[in-house]
Amino acid sequence: MKLTIYTDGGARGNPGPAALGVVMKDTISGKEVKRYGEYLGEQTNNYAEYMGVISALEKAKDLGAKELHFMCDSKLVVEQLKRNWKVKEPTLQTLFIKAWNLMQGYTKVTLTHVRREENTAADAEVNKVLDREM
Repeated sequence: MKLTIYTDGGARGNPGPAALGVVMKDTISGKEVKRYGEYLGEQTNNYAEYMGVISALEKAKDLGAKELHFMCDSKLVVEQLKRNWKVKEPTLQTLFIKAWNLMQGYTKVTLTHVRREENTAADAEVNKVLDREM
C-alpha cells in the first residue's frame, strides 16, 4: 500500500498548547484512509510538526503501508528529514532520530514541502483538537 500523508502541527503560543493533525490517503485511489488529531500538551510549534510526522509513521505501519509520501507545510521538518539542514536544537535532534529510524521501516519515504493552503485538512485536525482542549 502506498499512502500520501498530510501532516501538520501547531502551538497556540510558542510554546503553548499544541496538537498534531494527520490525513492519510491511498495514493492510487485518492481515497481517505485515516484522519485524526492528537493533543500534545505544552510544546513548541516545531515539536508539534515533528510529532505529526512521527505519529503518521507509526500509524501507517499499522495500516500495512510500504511507501509513504509526506506533504508537510513545515519547511524545517522537511529539510531536516531530507538531511539538507542541520538539526541544532536538542529536543528536535531527539525527534529527528526517532522519525529517521521509523522511516527506515518503509520501502520508500518521500517528503514534500507544501504551502499552508495545500494542507488545510491536516491543519483543521490540529485546530479541532486545540479548540476542544482550550
